[in-house]
Amino acid sequence: MSGIVVHLAEAGDGAPATLRLGPGQRARFGRGSSTTPVELRFADATVSRLAGEIHATDDHWQLSNFSATHSYLVQNPEGAGEYLRVPPRRAGAPIPFEFSRVVLPSRRDTPVFFQVFAPDHVYLDPRAMVGSGESRTLTAYSLDETATYFLVLVALCEPWLRDDRWPVAVPTTPQIVERLRGHAACARLTARAVSSHIDYLADEKLRVHTPAPDGAGRADRRNGKREAVVGVALKFGIIREEHLALLPRRNQPAAGR
Repeated sequence: MSGIVVHLAEAGDGAPATLRLGPGQRARFGRGSSTTPVELRFADATVSRLAGEIHATDDHWQLSNFSATHSYLVQNPEGAGEYLRVPPRRAGAPIPFEFSRVVLPSRRDTPVFFQVFAPDHVYLDPRAMVGSGESRTLTAYSLDETATYFLVLVALCEPWLRDDRWPVAVPTTPQIVERLRGHAACARLTARAVSSHIDYLADEKLRVHTPAPDGAGRADRRNGKREAVVGVALKFGIIREEHLALLPRRNQPAAGR
């Protein structure tokens, strides 16, 4: 797709509005008026007459916030809770998501937002990047997706990947044991084994550093380690939505029963 598509479910006249912007084109948004024309018009009284501007480029888009007091929130509905905040008067903030949900401050119970569909991200062909042994780059995080520790990591990240609410509590060790019980390789998985896998992920695979506050108990240190592991896995895209297929179906009876 060349350019971007902007969709507003409820425009100023109550009907949906869709804009297509090619590279280099711009569209202003806000409540608008006879003296302040906008291409994307909101009906909500809390939205400024001229709230901001969208600028399409070749491979992404930029958002300018014309408000002097309010920040705008740009969410990635297809991600693991990723979002960025565009502060007041920020011009040309680059938006990295392929699909974005731009939320504006409002007094309504339901959020005021519009959606932006950007061009697909372009990736280099890994086969063309393989060089000699001397020039080969090491992988920062090398994980075996067939290993039990990887299943534990996916189960830890599952709440974020299935629910766009933020924050979400990291599953406890007993919850991980129960969640994986239906998997053929985890029928005999114990809480002690799960804790060992988390230690291995934290210390060897993801190399997270979780200094415990003074006076913190063992449970607090364990919770901090789980949260740090989940944070790295989600921020760097190590665990993604497609990995949820590795988990047993919910309410699936345990193997051998």
